[in-house]
Amino acid sequence: MTSAPLIVWIRRDLRLADHAALSFAASQGPVIPVFIHDDVTEGLGAAAQWRFGEGIARYARTLTDHGSRLILRRGRAVDVLQALLAETGACGVVWQRAYDPASVARDTAVKSMLHEGGLIGQSFAGHLLFEPWSVETKTGGFYRVYTPFWRAVAQRSPEALLPSPTLTAPEQWPESDDLGDWRMGRALDRGALVLERHACVGEAAALDRLDRFVQEAMHGYKTERNAPAKPATSRLSENLTYGEISPARAWAAGQAGMSTGVAGAEHFCKELVWRDFAYHLMWHTPEILTRNWRPEWDGFSWSEDADDPALLRWQQGRTGYPFVDAALREMYVTGTMHNRGRMIVASFLTKHLLLHWRFGRDWFADCLTDWDPASNAMGWQWTAGCGPDAAPYFRIFNPTSQLDKFDPGHSYPARWIAEGTLTPHADGLSFFDAVPRNWELSQNVPYPSPQIELAAGRARALKAYATRPAAVKRDETLGTALTTD
Repeated sequence: MTSAPLIVWIRRDLRLADHAALSFAASQGPVIPVFIHDDVTEGLGAAAQWRFGEGIARYARTLTDHGSRLILRRGRAVDVLQALLAETGACGVVWQRAYDPASVARDTAVKSMLHEGGLIGQSFAGHLLFEPWSVETKTGGFYRVYTPFWRAVAQRSPEALLPSPTLTAPEQWPESDDLGDWRMGRALDRGALVLERHACVGEAAALDRLDRFVQEAMHGYKTERNAPAKPATSRLSENLTYGEISPARAWAAGQAGMSTGVAGAEHFCKELVWRDFAYHLMWHTPEILTRNWRPEWDGFSWSEDADDPALLRWQQGRTGYPFVDAALREMYVTGTMHNRGRMIVASFLTKHLLLHWRFGRDWFADCLTDWDPASNAMGWQWTAGCGPDAAPYFRIFNPTSQLDKFDPGHSYPARWIAEGTLTPHADGLSFFDAVPRNWELSQNVPYPSPQIELAAGRARALKAYATRPAAVKRDETLGTALTTD
């Protein structure tokens, strides 16, 4: 123990339990938790930045309840931390790791500054189940396909779960910014009032959400997770994004379910590993965030016209296809979207409309409260066909048959599409309260006819695939391509 405090740099780890950096600092002496609003935070989309602000506010109250407090500062991380070290006499800074290129560059600069000054500068695991560099093929490389990645980690155990530490306050607290002055929800305007009805904020809420899933839905997860109208998923992506619950905690629940024979438990664990796989790829191939993961797709004929009216209709959830539109409206109202819906809207944009996947990536980044850099990029590239595990790349989801298959009663669009309905669902009406005023949308604007005929859009996509550079032209492949989902 030392009388000199240690700064814990809080980022996407808004929890007390399973927080290795916080536990380490607490074992050393006084702790000063600090959150820095830097360029990485400023670069977040509108919904994600608002939700981050909500999480920070809740975490600050939690720390206060535990005899501590959260110090808020704004600026370049290395500069802010240097100033805090001078103000507090702290002996160093510790934090939980991030893995995207911008955060890695920032954290490397901070660590260099600390080590050059002879101070503690240490990072800890906790945002993932397994560190990206710790999972290797037999030849020492990284995995490019999910299934062997799953097999490589299925029998591993993450770090042991840590209890909430007892935090010792410093003799004197440094000054803090006021969170309200940051106006982290300013880009949402009136949409924030809609989103807050659906947000599940904070560590306690996340733990309750996991408990409810284990008790009520895990048993049916494998068979019902694709049904968008059923409460069959954990919905933990929002809380994992901001570190309000650790993936190790969710993994432990899944493993406990497997040990007692709960039918959906293994598949739940597989989905947690899918998230790790996205980070594994981002770490080893960071270009996945911005460029086609498969370079042979660089010459593909996706439209990159940001003024294409088809893009705006897609963004507005007015394509004329209820599954597509319901999913996009769900995202606008709740900040999240059912996973089957994510695949449907992505396929429709990149295949039926032949618009670039980056438009979808950016729209999700702006609208999702559970936005995650690795999962978002990999998901879009997986569906578009240019990413990992994208076989068959020519799969084109039919939004009409998919709705009939996974929501036979069409309850999902009935909840989210209000036009033409005598008794619309409150959530469907909320969409018009959340959208930009300049869209001039209301319940009284007629629901549109389909913006493209499905068969024609599909035929156009298949023709583009057949002529793309390095196209696969095996007869059996093209024969398979004539089937539909």
